[in-house]
Order: sequence, then C-alpha cells, then structure tokens
Amino acid sequence: MKTKHWIVFITLGIIWSSSFMWIKIGLEELGPLTLVAYRVLFGVLFGIVAIAMQRVQMPRTFKEWTPLLIVGVTNIAAPFFLISWGETVIDSGVASILDATVPLFTIVAAHYILHDDKMTLPKVLGLLVGFAGVVVLMSKDIGSSQSSLLGQGAVILACVFYAGSSIYIRKFTEDTPVILRSMGPLVSGTAIMWLAALVFESPVKIPQLPITWIGLLWLGILGSGLAFVMAFYLIHEIGPTRTTMVTYLFPLGGVTLGVVFLHEELTWQILTGAILIIASLAIANWNPRTSPSNVMERAEKQKET
Repeated sequence: MKTKHWIVFITLGIIWSSSFMWIKIGLEELGPLTLVAYRVLFGVLFGIVAIAMQRVQMPRTFKEWTPLLIVGVTNIAAPFFLISWGETVIDSGVASILDATVPLFTIVAAHYILHDDKMTLPKVLGLLVGFAGVVVLMSKDIGSSQSSLLGQGAVILACVFYAGSSIYIRKFTEDTPVILRSMGPLVSGTAIMWLAALVFESPVKIPQLPITWIGLLWLGILGSGLAFVMAFYLIHEIGPTRTTMVTYLFPLGGVTLGVVFLHEELTWQILTGAILIIASLAIANWNPRTSPSNVMERAEKQKET
C-alpha cells in the first residue's frame, strides 16, 4: 500500500475502534433499532453537506441507484442492527473480536468472485497471524465473559454481510463517485431503520443523556459518514481483502484507549496481540517483487542490458 492508503487505513481504524464502546453506551438508553436509526440519520446529514460542498451530481435513474440501495441493506442496515442487538447480550470486547473475522470471509469470497483480489500466501499468513493476535489480545476477556451463543452468532452474521458487501461494492460501484458510494447506501439504510424502529420500538425514544448524544454523533458523523467515505475509497484502491483487515485494529484501538485514558492494566496479552496484529499487516502487504533486494537485482540487470 502507498503512504496515502496507510494514512486512510489507520485513521479508519482509529474511528471504528471505538464504535463498540459507543454502541454499548447508547444501548444503556436506547433500543438497538432506535440507536441504529439515529446513527444512520446523522450519517445521511453528513452526506448531504458533503455532496453539496462537492457539487456531485446525484444518480438520475433507478439502475444507477440500485447498487447503492442494495449496499444500504447489506453494509449498513443489516450489520449495524445485528452488531447493536448482539451487544445487548455480549460484551463489546467480544463483539470486536468476532468482527475481526470479516477478512477471513472476504478473502475466500473475493478469490472466487473478483479477478484482481486472489488469495496469496502472504495474504493467508497475514490474516491468520492477525486473527491469532486478536484472540490473544482479548483472551482474558473471553474467559470472563457471559456471552450468549445467539449474540455471538448475530455479530458473525454481520461479518458475513460486511464481507459480501465489500466485494459487491468493488464489483458494481467502480464508476460511482467516492462520496456517492458511501452516502447513497445511507439513504436506504436510514429509511429501513427508521421504519423498523417506528414499528418495533414505538414510541421512538429521544435520548436524554448528553453522553448518548455524543455517542450517536460520533457513530453517525464519523463512524458512518466520514468512515464510509474512507472505507469505500480503500476498497477500490487496495481491494476488499486488505481493506477489511482494518477490523484487526478494533480490539487494539479499544485496549489502547483503556490503558491510556482509563488506566487499565497493560498485560502480556495486550503486548503480544499488538505485535501479532502489526506483523499481520506487514505480512499481508508484503510483495516479494517490490522488496529492496529484488529491486536492486532488476536495476543491475537493466544496467547490463
């Protein structure tokens, strides 16, 4: 990956790594459907402002809107609800671990569906090392968690949606402007979630606590608005497999915030997990053809010719 890709990748990881914490905070006052409805609404409002500032032309035909509406269901409405509902019965740390399975689903599906995102030995090794790092990082919490099997299944199903959606985005939104790739799906996602909230969690509750509003604004403006712009940009730039590896940063970011701001214990699991996660990113993005030794060898051959 290029430097600009790494900057976007790390920034995306920082924004999304706190999502599980804010979801847990929001669920203290709101139901999962209502929480997601507010979240995507703020995301849409961010998108309207961004589109107006960039003066992007909106799709004019239903054919142009179709892939964006589908992504709104598969990449926003369904997984957002599944993760939020899952966190009503499982710990946020466990949810972040399960979310790290997204690249494992993506690498297999992308290999058979996309022509330019095939499985390679570095990718497979990087994914396995990274997932091992996530498990080590959160192993202490897994043992003490009172998670339900159904809640874990909901988060894993959300990961399947994310994996399939990332491939669909790469395959069918190639010619769509970056801002519309992210903002278009929020339209259908918002409509679906508000309809669901009005039907199943009526009357819809207005948050009373300031911390809930902070969480909703973070999840909506940054976690859904800005973050999706960056994620969809990366999907088309570096492929869905590498992009979904951002999920390996979620537990790492959450633990780091806990150590720095909440004075939580820095354990061997945290250090080992961090090393494995960083190593996995280096392994998955390693290309023997661009290693320094091979570059020097090719340069020497060119001089000889």
